[in-house]
Amino acid sequence: MQTTLKIGTRGSPLALAQAHETQARLMAAHGLPAEAFEVVVISTSGDRIQDRPLSEAGGKGLFTKEIEEALLAGAIDIAVHSSKDMPTQLPDGLELSAFLPREDARDAYVGKAAKTIADLPRGAKVGSSSLRRQALIRRMRPDLDVVMFRGNVQTRLRKLDEGVAAGTILAYAGLKRLGLDHVVTDLIPLDVFPPAPGQGAIGIETRIGDRAVEKMLVAIHDVPTGQALACERAFLAALDGSCRTPIAGYAAIEGGKLSFAGLIISPDGTQSHTIELQGPAQDAARIGTEAAGTVRAKAGEKFFDGWL
Repeated sequence: MQTTLKIGTRGSPLALAQAHETQARLMAAHGLPAEAFEVVVISTSGDRIQDRPLSEAGGKGLFTKEIEEALLAGAIDIAVHSSKDMPTQLPDGLELSAFLPREDARDAYVGKAAKTIADLPRGAKVGSSSLRRQALIRRMRPDLDVVMFRGNVQTRLRKLDEGVAAGTILAYAGLKRLGLDHVVTDLIPLDVFPPAPGQGAIGIETRIGDRAVEKMLVAIHDVPTGQALACERAFLAALDGSCRTPIAGYAAIEGGKLSFAGLIISPDGTQSHTIELQGPAQDAARIGTEAAGTVRAKAGEKFFDGWL
C-alpha cells in the first residue's frame, strides 16, 4: 500500500463529511497522522445532472461510476459512499468491505408552511427526488403536489427558502452529519415512513484482494451495521431494486437477532405490500432474499408491470 491512503469521495459537503469521518476513525484506530491520508474529490454524473430525476438519467450508479473507475484504476485506495446510493451489483473486482456504525435511519421533514406533512394545506408543494419518498408522501397525503427536487442538502434547503416548495424530506443522518439537525421540523417514525435500504450507513468500497487496505478497515468495521446492510441489500437485489423502484427496507440487530421490515409501493402511493421477518443475524442475506420472495408473491407479478 502507498504511504498515503487515498480516500475517494464525491464533492458535496455531506460526502466530504463522510470521507473525513472515515479518515478520523482510521487515524484513531491506527494512531496515524492526518498526513497519512489524502481525500480525493471526484465529480460524478449524478452530481452534474440536475435537470431530471435519476430514474430517467440512469439510476443510482450515476453517483458511483466515476469513483469506482478511479478505484479500479488505482487512483484511489478506498471509496466512501452513502450506502443507500450504492447499486446492488458492483463492478467486477470491487466489494463493499466495511461499514461505519449506522446513524439514525429515519427521514426528516423540513417545512416552511407547516411543521409536519399532516399539517400542510391541500395542494401544497412538497419537493423530493426520491421515488420512495414521493410514493410515501402520496400515500399519506394524495392531495399534495409532489415536485421533483434535485441537488445536495444545502441546495434543497435554499430552494425551500426561495419558496420552490413548502417542505422537503431529507435523511436525518445526513442532516446530523452536517450539523443541520436544527432545521428539522418533524422526525417521521420508521413505521410511517420506512427508509431506503442502507439509509444512514456509510459504506467503504475497495478492490477485491487488496489485503493491506482490508486489514486497515477491519478496525473500523461495525459488524451489526454490516449484517443489517447485508439483509437490506439482499432484499433490494432480489427485487431488482433501482431508482425506478420505490422500495423500503430496514433491519435492526439486537442480541444476535435480526428483525427486518420491508415495503414495496407503487409510485402513485395507492398500492403497497409489507413484509416482516426475524432470524439469526448471521443469516442476514438469506432473510433479505426470503423477504423479497415473500413480498413479491404477495403482491403478484402484475404489481410491478409498467414501473419496474
